[in-house]
Amino acid sequence: MCRNIRRLHHFEPPATQAEIEASALQFVRKLTGMNKPSKHNEAVFEKAVKQVVKVTQDLFDSLEVHGAPHTREAEAARTKARGEKREAQLKARYGPKRTRASAARA
Repeated sequence: MCRNIRRLHHFEPPATQAEIEASALQFVRKLTGMNKPSKHNEAVFEKAVKQVVKVTQDLFDSLEVHGAPHTREAEAARTKARGEKREAQLKARYGPKRTRASAARA
């Protein structure tokens, strides 16, 4: 799973159009393996992004929610806690002098 794609549904305030479009772009990039399509593929690439945006908006509009909305602050705190846990696991496994990048190469 791509770490750059984040939860967008059921937030207060709701996800913006720009957030949905950025997520759709990242999703299409991940699927195609292309950061930027060639001129030949640009039209179909953009069409795919627009279709993902539309499907995402339709999905969000159709989902039933029963709990309280999430907050961006709480999500950021959870993300930070997961990162700190990963860092501690890497330090325990590889020692305190190894960085995350060097541990990934090992």
